[in-house]
Amino acid sequence: MADYYELLGVPRNATEAEIKKAYRKLALKHHPDRNPGDGAAEQRFKEANTAYEVLSDAKRRKLYDQYGEAGVSGAAGGPGGFPGGFGQGADAGDIFGDLFENFFAGGFGGQGGGRRQRSKRGHDLKYEVEVSLEDAYEGTRFPLQYDRIEPCGTCDGSGAKPGSGMRRCGTCNGSGRVQFSQGFFAMTQTCSSCGGEGRTVETPCSSCRGAGRVKNSHKVTIRIPAGVYDGATLRIAGEGETGARGGEPGDLYVVVRVKPDPRFERDEDDLIVERQISFPQAALGGSIEVRTISGEASKIKVPGGARDGMMLRMKEKGMPRLRGRGFGDMLVKVRIEVPNELSPEQRDILERFQRTLGENGEPSGTAKRERRKTPKKPKDEGGGIFKKIFGGD
Repeated sequence: MADYYELLGVPRNATEAEIKKAYRKLALKHHPDRNPGDGAAEQRFKEANTAYEVLSDAKRRKLYDQYGEAGVSGAAGGPGGFPGGFGQGADAGDIFGDLFENFFAGGFGGQGGGRRQRSKRGHDLKYEVEVSLEDAYEGTRFPLQYDRIEPCGTCDGSGAKPGSGMRRCGTCNGSGRVQFSQGFFAMTQTCSSCGGEGRTVETPCSSCRGAGRVKNSHKVTIRIPAGVYDGATLRIAGEGETGARGGEPGDLYVVVRVKPDPRFERDEDDLIVERQISFPQAALGGSIEVRTISGEASKIKVPGGARDGMMLRMKEKGMPRLRGRGFGDMLVKVRIEVPNELSPEQRDILERFQRTLGENGEPSGTAKRERRKTPKKPKDEGGGIFKKIFGGD
């Protein structure tokens, strides 16, 4: 893997805030949810995640600066795409900590041991929820039910059968670590009997079999903010799995999916809607009524000489801005409707109109001169021809 600082695009003396900012930018750009099926983007996301987990930890960063990647090999978190990982994963930080201590605390014939294994933070969890565009516009609360690891209710997380207690581990004599020889070195490692606790239960709890944790169904209500976009990830602190040995719980990450709406196309905070108008409306101009996502019916002016595909803007009639104040705009795409059939009278009127135009569909020089000499007709007569052909307002 390339240098962690180069991966995040920061100098080696970068501050914690600069490292965090660079990571967030890369994670947002290369996240698998935003690049489905792109293996290269997924790999870059994983590399950025690994680099951030090392450089955001002061101890790991110091080891990395001194020894490079070999100094933190395997210490950069679990799988899943978020710091800490989703689902099961080894605590590689403990593994390296044990190895480091073996050399400097218990190596070369020293006594070692004496350190109990620290508590482990619970795993993060990730789920997806789907909301409508109206819910994304107004904001809503979404009830979510999922399974997670929680403290056992029978033994209150102790792992011991009610009425029984804990006893000193006979394997490590309460130290939480055991020593063994490997060639020239005397090594220590976490006691496998007590998991580094130094104590074991006298009688395991029948519900959790001594683990102190069980899988239960959990309910939580997610607040979906107004203006949320498709693929946005919400973090709910402490709603992940319970940590082992009294460790703090992980977090819950909720990916919001906004369902497509047949009426509107979304472009960030703007909404795009198509509206058909008649040829007379396009030629003469006028106003049309457009219903916004809030249900409000608003009128918008169509300029004379409108072209098919022209965009008309309705200020602040779009989506709420998730990271700011106000709203986006509503963009009305004009589609000119041409009738499939004409009555004889409509065809005659249209042909007479066509004769006033040149070969290229534009007024000829003669027509232009005659038009300047012709007195202005009343409004009813000027627009009546088009309306008589096509109808419209």
